[in-house]
Amino acid sequence: MADDAHPQIYLISPPSIELSQFPDALARVLDSRPIACVRLALSTTDEDMQSRAGDLCRDVCHARDVAIVVQDHARLAETLGLDGVHLSDGARQVRSLRRDLGEDAIVGAHCRASRHDGMSAGEAGADYVAFGPVSVGLLGDGTTADDDLFAWWSEMIEVPVVAEGGLTPARVAALAGHTDFFGIGAEIWDQADPTAALATLLAEID
Repeated sequence: MADDAHPQIYLISPPSIELSQFPDALARVLDSRPIACVRLALSTTDEDMQSRAGDLCRDVCHARDVAIVVQDHARLAETLGLDGVHLSDGARQVRSLRRDLGEDAIVGAHCRASRHDGMSAGEAGADYVAFGPVSVGLLGDGTTADDDLFAWWSEMIEVPVVAEGGLTPARVAALAGHTDFFGIGAEIWDQADPTAALATLLAEID
């Protein structure tokens, strides 16, 4: 259930990264404030690129005792020694991956704005459920996870919830009492100074 005091930060990598630069940028952000988890969310299907990125980012995260999960590529979680997997397609694979990866692995699911899918993921063994985007216009069909969904979830469901996609200082302030984690990605990586951008994004709750 959400902690009204202070949601934790869950970083989401850009879909494309420069291997010679991103690990250092990630390290600077991790050193700037407590971070609960990092998600490697690359769009490439190049397994070599995924593996090299996973190795580099794992070393940065584990040196700081920060968990790192990979988006969708569950096999890489095992082969690279990552901490788990984030599923971008809701609850469908949660049960089988929980069985395959074991109880110690992190298994999370993005459920867009579907209360039903979120509950299904939780019942199947997800460690967290992510909803989003939380601002209008980021998905082509106009789907948005509204404040009422997070308020209901935080009151009724014990599985931790992540708010992600389209975060602004105002949306962070509005959702702070109803979410366990803020999933932050493009909001900072698209800026020249990701560390400063993160501080600005969270200023309303810091």
